[in-house]
Amino acid sequence: MSLEQVETSRGTWSAPTAADRRRILKRTRTIAVVGASADPAKASNFVLSYLRSGSADFELWPVTPKGGEILGLKAYTSLAELPGVPDVVDAFRPPAALPGVAEEAVAIGATTFWAQLGLHSDEAVQIAYGAGLEVVTNRCLKIEHARFAGGLHLAGFDTGVISSKRTRG
Repeated sequence: MSLEQVETSRGTWSAPTAADRRRILKRTRTIAVVGASADPAKASNFVLSYLRSGSADFELWPVTPKGGEILGLKAYTSLAELPGVPDVVDAFRPPAALPGVAEEAVAIGATTFWAQLGLHSDEAVQIAYGAGLEVVTNRCLKIEHARFAGGLHLAGFDTGVISSKRTRG
């Protein structure tokens, strides 16, 4: 597993730079969250909640085999069921499942395949990047959005100061 470069039929994929990720997020309007969960303890729920909170301006399509509703949003059972083509397919699935998600993202015509923080699959990169999609792996879409929207410092930490010390004044 390489997180920096993967050989594909289209050439060598390299992990996108911060500027690349910012560009992807600036042009994104629709996001399909594959592996979405109604469980507030799950990372996918936290990310959906943040993206839905008004901090971001995206149309969100949760995707889960259970269907139903998550955070007041209609949940779809597959990418093929979506009401349109998402700009980004954000995957919260184990690495072994990522190639299948990448194949579905290619099949529906998505622009970007994004695997969440801690997730990477060379095979998924080969499928998605080889088919012309932009690919981001091992990055949290919420963290990246907050970073570029001013919610996080570029180093990844909040720049606000919280202290128990009394200020002088």
